[in-house]
Amino acid sequence: MQAYLVGGAVRDHLLQLPVIERDWVVIGETPDSMLARGFRTVGKDFPVFLHPQTHEEYALARTERKTTHGYKGFAVYASPDVTLEQDLLRRDLTVNAMAMTADGTIIDPFNGQIDLDRRILRHVSPAFCEDPVRILRISRFVARYHAFNFSIAPETMSLMQNMVNSGEVDYLVPERVWTELVKALNEPHPRDFFESLQKCGALALIFPELHALFGVPQPAQYHPEIDTGLHSLMALDQATLLTPCPKIRFAALVHDLGKALSPKDLLPRHHGHEVKGLELLDRMRHRLHIPNAFYQLARQVMQYHTHVHKVFELKAATLVDMLAALGAFKPHYALNDFLLACEADARGRTGFEQSAYPQAEYLAHIAQVANQIDTSVLLNGNLQGPKIGEAIRLLRINAVNDVINSHKAL
Repeated sequence: MQAYLVGGAVRDHLLQLPVIERDWVVIGETPDSMLARGFRTVGKDFPVFLHPQTHEEYALARTERKTTHGYKGFAVYASPDVTLEQDLLRRDLTVNAMAMTADGTIIDPFNGQIDLDRRILRHVSPAFCEDPVRILRISRFVARYHAFNFSIAPETMSLMQNMVNSGEVDYLVPERVWTELVKALNEPHPRDFFESLQKCGALALIFPELHALFGVPQPAQYHPEIDTGLHSLMALDQATLLTPCPKIRFAALVHDLGKALSPKDLLPRHHGHEVKGLELLDRMRHRLHIPNAFYQLARQVMQYHTHVHKVFELKAATLVDMLAALGAFKPHYALNDFLLACEADARGRTGFEQSAYPQAEYLAHIAQVANQIDTSVLLNGNLQGPKIGEAIRLLRINAVNDVINSHKAL
């Protein structure tokens, strides 16, 4: 059986990076012959098999022909007469269109090694423009290989712009967009993903709520970077430094969506942007089918990040009500996720990148104190229904007041 290691495994091997997944392409075989060798079929749209021992994926060599718009608009032809070079030709980038034999020989018909050495992401053929997901993938590769300083070849960027202008991007399905977005948020430098989409014009179509932030000014005394879109990317940068969690990174990225709705005659002020942005977040949620865990954290950060920045100025009742709205008094609530996103926002400003954020520790302490109040007297008394909840709230307010007074006395 002629089997070749292909794609990302070869690319990362040549970059001397750990190879996470190993995919193989098989030449000269049929589905029946693969099954006879003990392989198990798993492919739905084209013939892919799992190795009986390693469980790695082996795909029959194939070609693809565009039949209609979108990610799945292809007719697949898999046959023993399809050559290795024909299979590699259908791939997106030259650095992904290399194969390796069992003895380590590299087969590179499209000069992928040269582009790898030059740190260039270049399309293999004009067929690149037939699949709009490739715009997301190449942008994600820029984010993944930030440390290597990869750039998109000018002719490939031109193709991406043509895909935007021709309307091909409009056929992206929500599930695939969200999948690629989460992968991008997990990359070492996710900001590059959004900047690449902005350069080719795709950001305005795929993430219009983010695109609308660029060019919107903020008060220079609080935001020396001024531009709200830039601030959002800087907040994402800081979240990336603080945590590998994609939920927190997403919440930091979208926390200021409401600033795009601020009246132009009031700029650079953004009164009420925290609440105004909720409608935009809801719109994004329904369009991209955002999972609830991502949505809920993003919503909380959007609505209450300004409260946290001003936490030393807030009254006890306001703090207790905010923590209750966040769910901080419920079991297993991850308050730290919320606080990390708020910290990323505070640090995501020019000149504030290294600033301390004592608000997080202070609010975490208040939440702990409020959670530890003794409610046994209330529960064993004569109070019933909503009156119990209000009595618990007053106990928490009193406990938080003690914390505030102790802090002021320091």
